[in-house]
Amino acid sequence: MQDFPLTLAHIFHRAEKLFPKKSIVTATATGLEETTYGEWADATRRLASALDELGVSEDGRVGTFAWNSAHHLQLYFGVPCAGRVLHTLNIRLFPEQLVYSINHAGDEVLFVDRTLIAKLWPLADKLSDVKHFIVMDDGSGDIPDDSRVLSFDEVISGSKPAEFSELNERRGAAMCYSSGTTGDPKGVVYTHRSIVLHSLVCMGADALGISEKDVLLPVVPMFHVNAWGLPFSGVFAGSSFVFPGPNMTPEPLVELIEKHKVTVAAGVPTIWMGVLGALDGHNVSSLRAIPCGGSAVPKSLSEGFREKTGLPILHAWGMTETSPIGSVCTIKSSLASKPESELADLRSSQGLPVALVEARIAEAASGEELPWDGEAFGELQVRGPFIASGYYDDDRSKDSLTDDGWFRTGDVATIDPEGYIRIVDRTKDLIKSGGEWISTVELENELMSHPAVAEAAVIAVPHSKWQERPLACVVLKDGEVEDKDALRSHLESRVAKFWLPDDYVVIEEIPKTTTGKFSKKDLRERFADYKLPTEGA
Repeated sequence: MQDFPLTLAHIFHRAEKLFPKKSIVTATATGLEETTYGEWADATRRLASALDELGVSEDGRVGTFAWNSAHHLQLYFGVPCAGRVLHTLNIRLFPEQLVYSINHAGDEVLFVDRTLIAKLWPLADKLSDVKHFIVMDDGSGDIPDDSRVLSFDEVISGSKPAEFSELNERRGAAMCYSSGTTGDPKGVVYTHRSIVLHSLVCMGADALGISEKDVLLPVVPMFHVNAWGLPFSGVFAGSSFVFPGPNMTPEPLVELIEKHKVTVAAGVPTIWMGVLGALDGHNVSSLRAIPCGGSAVPKSLSEGFREKTGLPILHAWGMTETSPIGSVCTIKSSLASKPESELADLRSSQGLPVALVEARIAEAASGEELPWDGEAFGELQVRGPFIASGYYDDDRSKDSLTDDGWFRTGDVATIDPEGYIRIVDRTKDLIKSGGEWISTVELENELMSHPAVAEAAVIAVPHSKWQERPLACVVLKDGEVEDKDALRSHLESRVAKFWLPDDYVVIEEIPKTTTGKFSKKDLRERFADYKLPTEGA
């Protein structure tokens, strides 16, 4: 067999040659912009040449601070195909985390959307290695008058199209940093090989099934684990793209789906909670899949989409460290005839490990592997060719792997006899009450199935007798009134009695992390001194 390098240059060349007329649409602050793969490929080659002219070192890191757009897609390929490493920056990180991530990665150039430059510019003088800020004009915002600030269009137009040389497939191509909820963010570097393999897996029918026929709407940000790999797998397949730009509110997203006949729209649960309420009066029958991950998908949300569109949510699981797709909840043919209620329960799981990923659960302290019986739960551990073997230049790498080389996810899960993974909780979010474990994820999903509840998060509160007890923080839908007895009654038939929260508090909004997940850390700080009514009982 030929020793053929698995690099992003192959994906790029394939799209350039086979699909030059396919469309790429971007919603900007001033309207829709449309280009073709052919025009995109020319601009991508010019971008690669511009990196040389900007003096970026041979394996230099190139940061992006941008929304989902055709310009960002140029960077996804122009940077790694030119031998550099693409570093997508989470625009929602706190300033000190941004400074840490940029300096730790050693970014030499930053490409920034015009609508975002005001957020980044106050940090400019703290960025030790950044020589240039290249502004991509997406329609609005003041541009700083500084010699370090250059125009993207001028930089690209003045460069000649590059010819991509053959690269080592194990060379770094892209990197992302974790959201840094505990300590400084941790960097993960993806190789050309790992991205190609991950893309092929995403194109598989039992994963996301990305194909040339698809019109992709990546609502998940391109700064969040490479938009779950959709930009890479989509270009590989020759899919059309619709990028939402800065406006990711429900109504514009539904209008994009309807107007451009989107077939695959991917985003986190909080996005789809809003979109579900905006579907009425719109024709979204073009959709064939709604991939959703980042946090557990409430069964009520999935079933809500099934009732309105005929499509339940396609639940997936992954992490920055898994590139990110690690499992997808497709239904085995042998299970497809089960009653709809059982299928709804199954679809609320994180699904089956995708091709090339192996999974197991183990007792965290002893390392003992646990059975796939759907009951025993332990730390979820994975391995595969696109699973991280450590963090970039970080001493914390040694704690991320088991002695036999499996990645420790920090998720607590069960695996049933069919191989379906169900995340019980994050290790740090599990509640231990009287020596027994309580899953906050399951409580939250059941609470959000109550018709009055918009969002719910459950945290542990100290208890003098039971060590910890659950406190439910709920956001009510408009027009609903607080009724703790109704919430308790709703849960009584759905969870074990000792799982029932000791109290329910109604709040205006559940705080979110930089990736749109519920921030339990903020809630724990807010309710650190909360006195439960059962104290002393």
